[in-house]
Amino acid sequence: MNGLGTLGKPQSPKDVIQISPDDRSKGVRPDETLSVRVSSGRLESVRVVKSQDAQEQPVPGRLSADGRRWEPADTRLALAAEYTVDAVARDDQGRRFARHTTFTTYVPEERFIAYVTPEHRSVVGTGMIVSLGFNREITDRAAVERAVRVTAKPAVEIRPHWFGRDRLDFRPEHYWKPGTEVTVDLRLRDVEGAPGVYGLQYKTVTFTVGRSQVSLVDAEKHTMEVRRDGELLGTVPITAGAPKTPTYNGKMVVTDMYEVTRMNGSTVGFGGEYDIPDVPHAMRLTESGTFLHGNYWAAARTFGDTNVSHGCIGLRDEKGGSSETPAGWFFDRTLVGDVVEVVNSKDKKVAPDNGLGGWNMGWNAWKAGSALM
Repeated sequence: MNGLGTLGKPQSPKDVIQISPDDRSKGVRPDETLSVRVSSGRLESVRVVKSQDAQEQPVPGRLSADGRRWEPADTRLALAAEYTVDAVARDDQGRRFARHTTFTTYVPEERFIAYVTPEHRSVVGTGMIVSLGFNREITDRAAVERAVRVTAKPAVEIRPHWFGRDRLDFRPEHYWKPGTEVTVDLRLRDVEGAPGVYGLQYKTVTFTVGRSQVSLVDAEKHTMEVRRDGELLGTVPITAGAPKTPTYNGKMVVTDMYEVTRMNGSTVGFGGEYDIPDVPHAMRLTESGTFLHGNYWAAARTFGDTNVSHGCIGLRDEKGGSSETPAGWFFDRTLVGDVVEVVNSKDKKVAPDNGLGGWNMGWNAWKAGSALM
């Protein structure tokens, strides 16, 4: 496919078809330009293939109107990938030339990933907030935010809010409607979240919103009203935080559920005041250690009468747990994502970043937490 130049010197394919990056280049940075061009004549065909994670994918591109330049549709190169370029062109005299080149891109030493709440394919309560926890601090929050998309059917406006540099939450203005299907698309792979630190994930998480259940705990009345789809399901006697260790006020969301768990005061700043190895029917409400749980060690008369806990909400239970007790009854009717709201306690309102406490923030303040404002 070689021809003669204007002075009679044989032309090589490399003379006619210029490909960047150079053949056999290594460690090519993602912002370097991939292009195929000819100084004269026209490109007949360009095929570019990306090999990454043992998978090959064609790289879409576009040819200029004069046929002399080809560029990829996505100008940013993938990391830790091998690119193969095959190009065919004709010069001004109609002679055909072909080139085959390869290059490999930069392999970063540091990566970041996001841990997604809730779990894939889960059924959750209407208070669920999508929460992404990153294993590394994110300094380019705008770039990361652009790479995450949360959508719902039926459609509803969903907005993000950053808590510091390692957590990004998403929620609608009001609780989700029952039956809503939510999709979380992570397109974080090769996104530079911090200098030299690139994302690793290309992942989709889906979940479905179940029935609505919101429980109202009145710390003064020592009761909890449980409402299902707006209708009163039952009123349960409770014990809340004692005067020196009151329960947070505000809206909290069930994030974990345990048939039985150990509760040790030293893990939440209470020293050795308690260490109970077999707390039944435990439902986590905050990261700082607030639970709604079964209590078998307090006298039965405590519930509905006196606040004695270290900040948790206690329901009467039996040792080992029983579905016949108020704690067992409530546990059996609860989903991760259900809302528990506390009123008339002597403590402050729970912080929006303590567990999934984002419902305690007004909509305008929530929207202001986006990095793309």
